[in-house]
Amino acid sequence: MAKHRIDTMAFSGVYPHYITKAEKKGRSKEEVDQIIFWLTGYDENALERILSEKTNFETFFDEAPQLNPNVSKITGVICGHRIENIEDPLMKKVRYLDKLIDELAKGKSMDKILRK
Repeated sequence: MAKHRIDTMAFSGVYPHYITKAEKKGRSKEEVDQIIFWLTGYDENALERILSEKTNFETFFDEAPQLNPNVSKITGVICGHRIENIEDPLMKKVRYLDKLIDELAKGKSMDKILRK
């Protein structure tokens, strides 16, 4: 199967856009990081390493300590695609993260975003 462009894209290239999107709506970098930690199981030190090493999305998700068991609760449409119907496992994980960042930018509470 052909790789998507996002597979080989450096996470560090997209991460600042997540922060910018959140900050434009009055949210913080810390909240973006909290979402990433919740979704992937990474911590602050691991995230710094990923950013400095320019780790691509495929490796970012492949090496994630543990995808949160509540990811199945992340539903809806992102970029015109219903998350539940995305078949490519990596693309689904990328869209989970996109959806959570969108919810942050839309003003949802962290408890709702983190499916508590």
